[in-house]
Amino acid sequence: MQNPEKNKKGKTNMPAYVVFIREQSTDQTELQLYSELAPAGLAGHSVKPLAMYGAYQVLEGPDIEGLAILEFPTFEEAQAWYFSPAYQKALKHRLRGGRYLGVIVESL
Repeated sequence: MQNPEKNKKGKTNMPAYVVFIREQSTDQTELQLYSELAPAGLAGHSVKPLAMYGAYQVLEGPDIEGLAILEFPTFEEAQAWYFSPAYQKALKHRLRGGRYLGVIVESL
C-alpha cells in the first residue's frame, strides 16, 4: 500500500480501489472492443492494476466469471478516472458486453 499523503485540507489521502466483478458475459465482440479502448482511458491517471481476471475463489454468493481490482491514490482520483471521457468511451462496450458490478472503495 502507498504511504498516505495530506490533502489541501490537512486530511490524509488514502488509496482507493475500483473493483469490477463480471457476473456474466453476453457479447464477446463488445468485450473485445472494450479491451482495445480501455487502456487509453488509463492515460494520465495514477492507477496500479492489482488483479485482472486471474484465478479466484468465490467464498460467498453466486458464482462469477472474474474480477479486476485497480488501485488509485485517492477516492477522488478513482472517480475522475471512471467518469473521464476516455474511459466512458470504453465503458459503454463493457456494459453492452456483459453484466458487471463496479465499486469504488476507500482504504482504511
